[in-house]
Amino acid sequence: MTDLDLLHFEQLKKDVQTEFLKESNSSHDDISKWKGIDIIYFQEDLRKKAKGNISEKSFYTYFKTSPVTKLPRIDMLNLLSIYAGYDSWYDFKKQHLFAGELLQENEDLEQEEIIELEKTVSSAPELPKTEVQPQKTEYQPQENIDLQKSITENQTFKENTSTLTQTPKQPSAVRKNLLKKNAWAIITSILIAITGVLGFKDQIFSKTYKYCFTDKDRGVSVINTLEIRVIKENESPLLYKLKPGECFYYSTKDKNIKMQISAPFYEYLEVNRNLENAPDEEMIELKPDDYKMAAYYFSIKDVKGGNPEEQVALIKQKRNQLENLISNNAVIYQVYDNKTYGIERLDKQKYITLVTTPTTSLKNLNVIEMKKDSKGKIVSIKFKIASTDEENK
Repeated sequence: MTDLDLLHFEQLKKDVQTEFLKESNSSHDDISKWKGIDIIYFQEDLRKKAKGNISEKSFYTYFKTSPVTKLPRIDMLNLLSIYAGYDSWYDFKKQHLFAGELLQENEDLEQEEIIELEKTVSSAPELPKTEVQPQKTEYQPQENIDLQKSITENQTFKENTSTLTQTPKQPSAVRKNLLKKNAWAIITSILIAITGVLGFKDQIFSKTYKYCFTDKDRGVSVINTLEIRVIKENESPLLYKLKPGECFYYSTKDKNIKMQISAPFYEYLEVNRNLENAPDEEMIELKPDDYKMAAYYFSIKDVKGGNPEEQVALIKQKRNQLENLISNNAVIYQVYDNKTYGIERLDKQKYITLVTTPTTSLKNLNVIEMKKDSKGKIVSIKFKIASTDEENK
């Protein structure tokens, strides 16, 4: 390879650029600035006119850099020369001689290079059978002849009648790009699917169970708020609160469930279930704590009588009943929903006075918590009197 060969190749690139722009449009007139779609169209035009192909990598190596520092293989040079309208790379150089340049006879195709070119041509995609196949000419060099002084008539050409192998029409570079894009799309879809399964595996593989609660003695829904703790192995308990009459829905993929159920007026209950054969819905009975229920009932009991004497008698009866139910050392709290008073502590007598004073607010008294000792005495009460607005929510 000589410096003149590199200069000839730069000339050839200009001719290739001109040939393409005759019938095609590109994003830029300069071949070194062609983009992906321009390269694909050029490859297609090259297959159509020269029955051969160059890879995208080769295009970037030899066309995106100018001037080049190395020459492509002879098969690529011949292919580009044919595309530009010449018989071969030798023919192109012959018609673009520099001052004082002489072409050596051994610059023509060697047998190995011919085989390599035929391999390249055979890999070209199939073209319509009606299209005229270009003829490949082979120059037979004569010894000791100065090609500068010889004339075309003195050179012997041999027509190559071999038929080019036909291959599928789709450009190999486009096909590779489509395969790459499809491969990434498939991989991305698989990763998204796996991520979705991992992210929502609990929802996908879990089952929802429904638990409703009823008063064992009365056969009606429990009358106050329930507190449910779900106990999970090696984890902190999960706390749920249900309003009166609500059912508990719990989704899990575990085979067992353990629940601790408590309410101010009902006895503590612990429920353990094997979920492998458990029904989807279940009614759980809670046994009322009669002592706590009585304390609540007497706290909200209406003491309005028909006349003043009857009303006084009812208040006295209510006080006596609460005196017997509540311990003298009971700890009693009233909870407020405002910033000024968060919680207030009352002693036994203040509580009894509060609930025995005739007022319409007592019907909104809500017991949050009530505890008793081993003797049955109420030792702790936490309550709240809801406002009218809150009651109507």
